[in-house]
Amino acid sequence: MKSKNLSEKILKSVKSKGFKYIELPSVIEANHIVQRSGENFRKFIFSFTDQNGNELCLRPDLTIVSCLRYLENNLKGKEKIFYSGQAYRKSQNKKDSIIRNQIGFEIIGSKDEKNDDKEIINTSLKSLQSLKYSSGILTIGNVEIFNLLLSKLDIPKRWRLRLSRHFWRESYFNDLLKRLETNSDVDPTIVEVDKKRYIQMLKQDQSTVIAGRSVGEILKRFNDKIKDPRRTNKGQRVSKIIKEFLNIKCPISQAAKKLNEFFKKYKINLVVDQKYFPISNNKVSKLNVIFSASFGRQLEYYTGMVFRIDIKSNSKNKNIISGGRYDKLILDLGSNKPVAAVGAALNL
Repeated sequence: MKSKNLSEKILKSVKSKGFKYIELPSVIEANHIVQRSGENFRKFIFSFTDQNGNELCLRPDLTIVSCLRYLENNLKGKEKIFYSGQAYRKSQNKKDSIIRNQIGFEIIGSKDEKNDDKEIINTSLKSLQSLKYSSGILTIGNVEIFNLLLSKLDIPKRWRLRLSRHFWRESYFNDLLKRLETNSDVDPTIVEVDKKRYIQMLKQDQSTVIAGRSVGEILKRFNDKIKDPRRTNKGQRVSKIIKEFLNIKCPISQAAKKLNEFFKKYKINLVVDQKYFPISNNKVSKLNVIFSASFGRQLEYYTGMVFRIDIKSNSKNKNIISGGRYDKLILDLGSNKPVAAVGAALNL
């Protein structure tokens, strides 16, 4: 009963901010999730086959289901919506629950990006009024700044795309940085071996698949390397810049200052205004507000502002709310153009 009352209070506070309640389906086509998150994600979902042979799954994520609803119903323009329910996902940690009770709220199809970001955070803060806690931290990041930094670095285009695409896979991302530092893939001996293999592969059937890629795709990637080579003396510097950037962490009021000092130090043609961030106060209610350049690596679909609220209650630290901007998610799900979207989920 206590949990139900808490849920009703939070739903009421979200509704008071002008959000409209919607129902979401519990079962969706599995290919929507697998295509978006990769084949590796299949092991985390609960899937089954219906009588027509279609693979279905229990929803592992409410945000994706909400965006599918917007797309499949051919909705246009701005929507402020909220919903509640359970998401079902397996975990590598056996102690984690497979059921997540959540309340989510989103603004979809609006072009007022900065005000929408603020509104999602303010709605999150208002929902906290229903909870008892002693202190907490609101962490804010922005994936867009990282991608802007990549666009200014002296590395081949394919490396920019690679680092951007795998930013959310922290372990693999760190492996990529090591490759940049050591330049192992541009070692003259290895390059000569690659060239010999390249000549051999030219004689093969281009549609033959090797390690998940067709021969044609592998040859195209090698051609890109030849046309856009990476100089051995650049990798170490680029890796150093990226690592230093990701270590930037400070009170939110100093975020623009710290970033601009970093850009100036490495002569990177970027400037960030403090108004770029949805909050500038270092303290909001019982929360300390910080900026972290590395934050935003939890989900692949974030494209801009990201945030997380952790609270301390009964001597325990709990992640209670996470959210951010995902302007490409509806496009990736099948739309013919990007649709702006920002939202958050509260974990009950």
